[in-house]
Amino acid sequence: MLLVNTIRDHFETVLEGLQKRNFPHAEATLHQVLELDKSRKETQTQRDNLQAEANAISKEIGMLMREGKKEEAEKIKSRTSEIKEQVKSLEETYNNYEEDLKQLLYSIPNVPHSSVPSGKSAEDNEIVLEYGEIPKLPEGSLPHWDLIKQYDIIDFDLGVKIAGAGFPVYKGRGARLQRALINFFLDEALKAGYYEVQPPILVNEESGYGTGQLPDKEGQMYEAAADSLYLIPTAEVPITNMYRDVILNEVDFPIKNVGHTPCFRREAGSWGAHVRGLNRLHQFDKVEIVHVSHPDQSYEALEEMSIYVQGLLKKLELPYRVLRLCGGDMGFTSALTYDMEVYSAAQERWLEVSSVSNFEAYQANRLKLRYRGEDKKIQLAHTLNGSALALPRIVAAILENNQTEEGIRMPKVLIPYLGFDLL
Repeated sequence: MLLVNTIRDHFETVLEGLQKRNFPHAEATLHQVLELDKSRKETQTQRDNLQAEANAISKEIGMLMREGKKEEAEKIKSRTSEIKEQVKSLEETYNNYEEDLKQLLYSIPNVPHSSVPSGKSAEDNEIVLEYGEIPKLPEGSLPHWDLIKQYDIIDFDLGVKIAGAGFPVYKGRGARLQRALINFFLDEALKAGYYEVQPPILVNEESGYGTGQLPDKEGQMYEAAADSLYLIPTAEVPITNMYRDVILNEVDFPIKNVGHTPCFRREAGSWGAHVRGLNRLHQFDKVEIVHVSHPDQSYEALEEMSIYVQGLLKKLELPYRVLRLCGGDMGFTSALTYDMEVYSAAQERWLEVSSVSNFEAYQANRLKLRYRGEDKKIQLAHTLNGSALALPRIVAAILENNQTEEGIRMPKVLIPYLGFDLL
């Protein structure tokens, strides 16, 4: 969440950023933050002054008792009782202001980086670059939802029987393709200096609030209500929360983690003809990269992550493009996001396969993730994450783009993992 000091000291910049996001009632909300903070501080001052008065009276009572002036001491004891009641009332008022302020700050998204374009939807995103040639498919080529039936590698009907729509069953070479992609992505990350972790796939509420999934995306997560736990929508949540309430040293940077997990998303209200097959699922596998960075180096880290993900797409021989998301299409917690999309030749459309984002100090403020600089001052770190990569749409593009008369050709880099070159 945003720092109150940032809102106070850079009010116009924050307001301009929130307006770029089309955040409703931005100016009124920011003023409300400052008013709550002012009331909270005034209450704190009153409480501290009364506490100081109580301490002074206690010393005076002690002195009078030592001097044998018991009657005088008893006279001023009543004032101590009054102060205790007033302090108790002010404590309650202070806590209420504190909670109201926290909840209001939770409702305010991150301020976009200055390079983020204005816009309201995906149509306003900026194309940064395009790479590769769009494949020309042979006559009779099929979209992946027909190919998976023809080759019997993914079974949606069986998934419906077991769990429901959006939970496919991968079979035979389809399951091997999943495993090959996961191992390839993890091996590439290790070569690039990432440290592998295998985190829990259930998280508590505090973790959800720490990375910003709560309260913003509560309706999109599966909840194990009896235990107050949530199935993770991405490995970003547990991996980043490894550093909650941690004070790092400046020499620890950069911190680069990678992890593979299943991901679970309710995707409520997002179904339609454009999300057939693997295009949108309730459960899917993803390899995630997470950086914890020095604030001065986080945008350099973002570019490094973008180039790394592009390298994976090149090795998979997939045409792709990179988009800089506009203010209206960015995630709630992001300051700058690059989306990577691959071209799906049979569907004749671009499919998002990765988002790489810099959250600056927004998540770190929630997480209390800090570092101690060379000057011994403690400051908030920056956090970043990216998909490297999510499997479903990668599989869809591989199947569709590599159709030949002999079968579906597998990317060369996957053959050692697969043990076959054609489906």
